[in-house]
Amino acid sequence: MKALRFFTCWLGLLSYVFLAGCSGKSKNPDLGTYETLTDANATEILTKFGKENPETLVTISTSMGKIKVRLYEDTPLHRANFVRLAKMGFYDNTIFYRVLRDFMIQGGDTRERKIKKDKYGVPSEVKSNHFHKRGALAMARYDDEFNPKRLSSSHNFYLVQGVVHNQESLDDIALTNKITFSPEQIKTYTTLGGVPSLDTKYTVFGEVVEGLEVIDKIAKVPVDPNDFPVQDIFMTVEVEE
Repeated sequence: MKALRFFTCWLGLLSYVFLAGCSGKSKNPDLGTYETLTDANATEILTKFGKENPETLVTISTSMGKIKVRLYEDTPLHRANFVRLAKMGFYDNTIFYRVLRDFMIQGGDTRERKIKKDKYGVPSEVKSNHFHKRGALAMARYDDEFNPKRLSSSHNFYLVQGVVHNQESLDDIALTNKITFSPEQIKTYTTLGGVPSLDTKYTVFGEVVEGLEVIDKIAKVPVDPNDFPVQDIFMTVEVEE
């Protein structure tokens, strides 16, 4: 049920996330002189940006502590997109706007100010070797009904908390979702934990290397009926190396 709520409730926010962009250079002060991205040019521009900006380590600083994340090199479009937004300062003063204990914490927007956004999605880079273990970084997206190409959100991301599963639980999830878990996945989900029900649906493009305890702290905060933290948890995102 948690997974279903996550996918469904996220649509309300996305109706405000994917706002129309403009052509040429962005006039958005948050984006500076960065070229505007669209579905048509995102792959080309992100590929070029990724080659010129090879960093893979970012720090997400929050009021509850710092989370260091290593971005995967074999999900180049998502890595480049996240680094690009971080270098723009796009995530600074945004918040974790959806928190589900034992599931995930989601960020990339804020209710303090409306962030102007280019209208684009990031092409899916789902890979079997990157899955929703505890500490995984992944990009949210529209459900398949509205997004048949499974394009990732341009900016909304989540960090996995999850729980430890037993073999019976994994067997049930595999049967329901018609997927097969690798020995590595089984070992990880039955020891470290995670959210295996999200596998094959969303692009995982990094993992926490320091600060898992911060995810746990954020996951415990009081939330309203819409899973929005009662008190804002602000963040800044800085590219390290």
